[in-house]
Amino acid sequence: MAALQLEVFETGDPRAEAAPVDAAAEEARLAAYEQGYGAGWEDAMAAQAADQARLKADLARNLQALGFTFHEARVHVLRAVEPLLVEVVTHLLPALAREALAPLVLEVLMPLAEEMAERPLTLVLNPAARPAVEALLGEATGLPLTLVEEPTLGEGQVHLRTGGTETRIDLDRAIAEIAAALRGFFDPTELERRHG
Repeated sequence: MAALQLEVFETGDPRAEAAPVDAAAEEARLAAYEQGYGAGWEDAMAAQAADQARLKADLARNLQALGFTFHEARVHVLRAVEPLLVEVVTHLLPALAREALAPLVLEVLMPLAEEMAERPLTLVLNPAARPAVEALLGEATGLPLTLVEEPTLGEGQVHLRTGGTETRIDLDRAIAEIAAALRGFFDPTELERRHG
């Protein structure tokens, strides 16, 4: 049997025909590469944008949680301090006001005394405040003073009269205003209104 032989269809230089086919293949390969590169770049940019959006959302959530934590801690601290401040306003401030009344009267009285050296000054005060005020004024001034007790005045109230002028010292009212401000500050509806 004779060996099988295949028919050859090539004609001419095999390199001449292969070169144009290789150039077209190279162009197709480059176009595919560019297309793949562009698609990869777009995917990378989309992934980066998604990561940034996720990070921004995480940051916003964390900041919001931190804000709530701060608010809760602040409210807790204020609630813990409230009894102390109430005690200070209701017990300590009135005692301090009683002690400060006489020096405050003297402080207000001295400029008036210099202006009205010849006219007598009248101090209207609560009988309970008289000893402290009288002792301090007796030591500090040689002014002609008339002390008039008025039981309707609070222990922290004094009226200084000279001629047609009257000056009022009202520590009781100041303490009441401080207490009202403190109650308003610690009122739960007020705290929620201020801090959401």
